[in-house]
Amino acid sequence: MNLPKVNKLYSLLLFLALVLTACSKKNDNSKQVPEVLVAAPIKQVVTKYEEYTGTVAATQQVNLVARVEGFLETINFNDGQFVKKGDLLFIIQQDSYIEKVKRSQATLDYDNSEYQRQLSMLKENATSQADVEKYLSKVQVDKADLELAKINLSYTEVRAPFDGLLAAHQADVGAVVGSSPMSPTVLVAIEAIIPAYVNFNINTRDALKLREELRKMEESGKKIVGNLPVFVALSNEENFPHEGILDFVNNSVDTSTGTIQVRAIFPNEKHTLIPGFFAKVRIAIGPSFEALTVPNAIIQSDQVGEFILTVNSKNIVQRNDVKTGPRKGEARAILEGLSENESVIVAGINSARIGAPVNPKPASQKIPPFASSVKLSQP
Repeated sequence: MNLPKVNKLYSLLLFLALVLTACSKKNDNSKQVPEVLVAAPIKQVVTKYEEYTGTVAATQQVNLVARVEGFLETINFNDGQFVKKGDLLFIIQQDSYIEKVKRSQATLDYDNSEYQRQLSMLKENATSQADVEKYLSKVQVDKADLELAKINLSYTEVRAPFDGLLAAHQADVGAVVGSSPMSPTVLVAIEAIIPAYVNFNINTRDALKLREELRKMEESGKKIVGNLPVFVALSNEENFPHEGILDFVNNSVDTSTGTIQVRAIFPNEKHTLIPGFFAKVRIAIGPSFEALTVPNAIIQSDQVGEFILTVNSKNIVQRNDVKTGPRKGEARAILEGLSENESVIVAGINSARIGAPVNPKPASQKIPPFASSVKLSQP
């Protein structure tokens, strides 16, 4: 027997066996059906919101100025400090104002003594009524001068007019302040941030819609301004953690922008909302209602519109064109296009093809049905 020929035949048979095995595995793999996780939509109470961009503002903001002239003696705060109403912030040179009070008091004491003497003399007809009235007038003028001197002395101490956040001081110790009554020296700015405002604008289209919804609510006996909740989140925050109330709606449209100014007020007890910060604003439009909800992350869209993938009774993937409603956390309400008993694909969407079969598995009960991080179980 020819050994080389046997070896070639053996090698050929081995090659054919390997090819057939590979083809068989390929055919087996092609017959595998992708696995997906499914869950039924959940009924939840949702509220329709509109979202805008707003700006945080102080409820009060003033520049504290020097009301009397003198050298600035002390600064009793740190720039940017939060202070309470009545806290001493600045002291302006006081010695000359103290002396003016003393002089006014001395003048008042002398003229009052002379007035009392004139009254005694009048009883004995030793003076005239005109002299008595002259000294009475002096006493009254002296009292006014003394009060004015005390007021000017009080102005040498600049105190916080309300609880607020201070800016940087504008005058240094040793500087002469208050020298020009027509142009007062600004010492520091103070802003009240407890509570704080958030101002935002809504366009006329949304304003008309909002007005209609608010009208319905008012007809039901609910007062809107002062009661309607407004939610805010700063740029680095999620889920709108700050809750306030609608405080003001302007009665006219800004013709340059076509918007209406709206304002909400927030307690801001932790000083989180700082004037000038941009904020995301969410305001409720209309009453709450019950709706089917699905994870917002599974909702897809194309040129036709928004849709979700479901599995029918034959385990075939189908497309449900839907009309979405408001969000609630990670879920979104489905207003049209989905029934309560349908099986919604919540994981494995990338493996699912419309019209193709899948192997549906129920999502674990331990996994929140609206968590965007739902993953397929490992085989």
